[in-house]
Amino acid sequence: MEIGAWARMAAEFRLDAIDLSVMCLKNHAPAYLRQVREDIESAGLPLVMVTTYPDFTHPDPIQRERELEYLRRDIALSSELGATYLRIVAGQAHPDTPVEEGIAWVIENFKRATPVADRFKVRLVYENHSKPGAWDYVDFSHPTEIFLEIAEGIKEAGIGINFDTANTLAYGDDPVAVLRTVIGQVETIHAADTAKRGKLEPVLLGEGVVPFAELFSLLKQNGFDGWICIEEASNTGREGIRKAVEFVRKTWSEA
Repeated sequence: MEIGAWARMAAEFRLDAIDLSVMCLKNHAPAYLRQVREDIESAGLPLVMVTTYPDFTHPDPIQRERELEYLRRDIALSSELGATYLRIVAGQAHPDTPVEEGIAWVIENFKRATPVADRFKVRLVYENHSKPGAWDYVDFSHPTEIFLEIAEGIKEAGIGINFDTANTLAYGDDPVAVLRTVIGQVETIHAADTAKRGKLEPVLLGEGVVPFAELFSLLKQNGFDGWICIEEASNTGREGIRKAVEFVRKTWSEA
């Protein structure tokens, strides 16, 4: 689907904005990016978030430097398209990366990217992530204890958290307890569902095991008024998106 068509569908469902993965963007040529921005704006919606996939846990220091340059480019791309947030992740769980060194590399490079994000007025948000199609391995910080250590390490760095409702549960832990721990840092939400605990098997929102009512209630109790981005990954097409939108609206209003 073309990005403009996606934006028009979002407008039909009365959504407030769209988000995009950098994998949806073909290049960073000025004419192309100008057309993408015009296509989105013609639908009457802003682009609120871009998601990207830095790999700061790569054991090769040269590759980690490349990853930082890629992230800086993605910050510039996000700014060019008018996005408010750029979702970032720690990197892959490379077999040769020791845990403590990996945590230090992630925190260091997140902090190195922050001045660029500040300059372009793009807010970085770090996610409790699992695994995208772009990677060979699961996320280095998929284990909850690693995610929480990195979250603590970036508290004063001007980086928020994008909390994914499914990924912690897909690891096997309690998403409500983890959200409660980081609630003061959460700025955006990815609403996603999974069929079972301990494995990420995307299903239509509300049909899996994610405790949305509890999560949304906790967010409301703590004054959350940020963006909820719907991750509809059930592969049921337009109807799946419609149902997911209705479910999130209803569950949020009742929380």
